[in-house]
Amino acid sequence: MSDTSNNGRALVTDAWRAAPRIRFVPPRTAGSGELVVRVRAIAVNPIDRINGPARRIVLPWLRYPAVLGSDVAGEVVAVGPGGTRFAIGDRVLGHAAGAERSRNRPEEGAFQTHTVLLERVTALLPDTLSFEQAAVLPLALSTAAAALFEPEQLALRRPVADASALDDVVVVWGGSTSVGMNAIQLARAAGYGVLATSSPPNFTRLEQLGAEAVFDYRDRTTADHIAAQLRGRRLAGVLAIGRGSLSQAVHIARRASGSRRIASAYPTPPTRLRGSIERRRGIRISAIWGGTPIDSTVGPAIYTDFLPNALVNGQFVAAPPPLIIGAGLEAIPAALRRLGKGVSAQKIVISDI
Repeated sequence: MSDTSNNGRALVTDAWRAAPRIRFVPPRTAGSGELVVRVRAIAVNPIDRINGPARRIVLPWLRYPAVLGSDVAGEVVAVGPGGTRFAIGDRVLGHAAGAERSRNRPEEGAFQTHTVLLERVTALLPDTLSFEQAAVLPLALSTAAAALFEPEQLALRRPVADASALDDVVVVWGGSTSVGMNAIQLARAAGYGVLATSSPPNFTRLEQLGAEAVFDYRDRTTADHIAAQLRGRRLAGVLAIGRGSLSQAVHIARRASGSRRIASAYPTPPTRLRGSIERRRGIRISAIWGGTPIDSTVGPAIYTDFLPNALVNGQFVAAPPPLIIGAGLEAIPAALRRLGKGVSAQKIVISDI
């Protein structure tokens, strides 16, 4: 039964050095363009594990007390003034924006029983998709969308239901990551061909998601094989995810014809340094920030215009599958520790928030 009381708890961080604690919090209210959602499942991401001085570097704007977390699935319990897209009781997924520079509000973090979501980055769920399955999507989806479609990144055309096929090809280095699986699907839905990398056990899954060919990222000749596969076709851009991906992406971009843009999910300082070096060769490297679609037109283009129908008709699936680590806010520390050990082709989810 849906909890509509809007009284709840949150995992609150009081200062950049402080360990988070579960507290009771005031009722959340929805302003214009906002929803209050009773959270049913959340996922954790590497940025959620950053603490101490490192958090001050990555999120220097963050005000305290703070509620972290980005991935939410749950039920709408309140709709802000003038809202027409959603109704109380709707099942949704959304990108919780509480830690973003433009929002910076604990009311909008994911790690709580009730959170405020922006309508522009919230989507209806089909009945066939569980909250746990849906929770894997928001931050990875937003990050992939930012990489592919933001003007300062690869600047590709956006996905639609019946996109015409292009001969242009997107390379996704790191295809079995959460971002990679979303990027493969988004690029295919926009009409692009996709070449991807992963470890061999994940080849079939990435092909099912839309990659036309998948290569072993650990093979030293893979960048050469991808460059050879691109002969006679136009490179639309490279998405570089994971350790060692940026150098491989540069190798591919140097040898291919077409766009020489690389969107890098590698840490920003080395990305900027490599970008300044490669600029002289005509290669443009940009660092991805997954929260960008919260404030740009890419957010509603994905969450409003594309995703709801794509989930219903099977054009887009929730990937990777959830690895459920416990239930309730109390399970978050254990989930973050498990994330620190590494996962492959899965995303860590907490149920029954």
